[in-house]
Amino acid sequence: MQPTDGPLTFEELQLATRNRGMPLEALRYDITPVGLHYLLIHFDIPRIDVRDWRLTISDFNEPVALAYDEIRALPRTTLPVTMECAGNGRARLHPRPLSNPWLNEAIGTAEWSGTSLWPILERAGLPRDTAEIVFRGADPGIQGGVEHFYERSLTPAEVQRPEVLLAYEMNGRPLEPQHGFPVRLIVPGWYGMTSVKWLTSIRTVTVPFTGYQQTPAYHFTGSEDEEGEPVQRIRPRALMVPPGVPDYFSRHRFLDASRVAVFGRAWSGSAEVTKVELGIDGVWSEATLGESVGQFAWRSWSFAWDATPGEHVLSCRATDAAGAVQPIEQPWNYQGMGNNSVQTVAVTVR
Repeated sequence: MQPTDGPLTFEELQLATRNRGMPLEALRYDITPVGLHYLLIHFDIPRIDVRDWRLTISDFNEPVALAYDEIRALPRTTLPVTMECAGNGRARLHPRPLSNPWLNEAIGTAEWSGTSLWPILERAGLPRDTAEIVFRGADPGIQGGVEHFYERSLTPAEVQRPEVLLAYEMNGRPLEPQHGFPVRLIVPGWYGMTSVKWLTSIRTVTVPFTGYQQTPAYHFTGSEDEEGEPVQRIRPRALMVPPGVPDYFSRHRFLDASRVAVFGRAWSGSAEVTKVELGIDGVWSEATLGESVGQFAWRSWSFAWDATPGEHVLSCRATDAAGAVQPIEQPWNYQGMGNNSVQTVAVTVR
């Protein structure tokens, strides 16, 4: 599927009606309500009878199969985690890569409850020659002409992080079917494709895993034929709640001249966000940072804008502790991954 500058295709519209973004006004919530959290489903939502479901852990020294109640009986951890789709912002690229046509809304922060994964795998006994650990979901399908179950892998070093969870609750309730019931993987800091839903098996491999969703999917590449670099940690991003009121169709914003409290959230998967700037007609000023919701979750920011009559363009950008800054314009890539270019909001002040 070659990128295009044409109108949305029928296939893209099919994907857009199956999936959903978080309305940006929901940035006001520290924890995103389940019904507002972004959602991406690659194939079909499987119907799983928890009475028959088992999570098999194979190719370990002592393979096991865990029932739902056995996982829930293990030590419990609850973490607020900001999750973002790797394709967030894809529809803003030119030409537009063909897939789910995200703008800025493929984001959400939920409280995930479950048990730390590593102690389970440690007890099962990780073979000495393990190169990667592969996680399989219950959702089969065809992509790129390849029929497969959705699978992703991580290195043992990544899996040993205590915050990597087998999650069975979202915001204090059992996972809803579309969010991975009965158990899903949660990998804080990584783009959402890594947090495999509807987990059915975990296994080890002695060479790097090359399943479709690992390779060639989710790579930064300049063409269909390049291998490129794998997509991993979330790049820094700031988003604002668009101020004022919207026009229904265009979403253009309108407000009256006044001092306006512009509010938003910022996050990064590699390091803490240390600065957010608000741009007003191309002039950047530093915003006031609030507290983080959690170590792996977004933090708030705000700016008092003296809105004067006329047409204005507002932008925001984040900088993290590793020195990464959001770009004004996003370098293009074939799959439309990791587009963290700055958000812009056109505003008419009356």
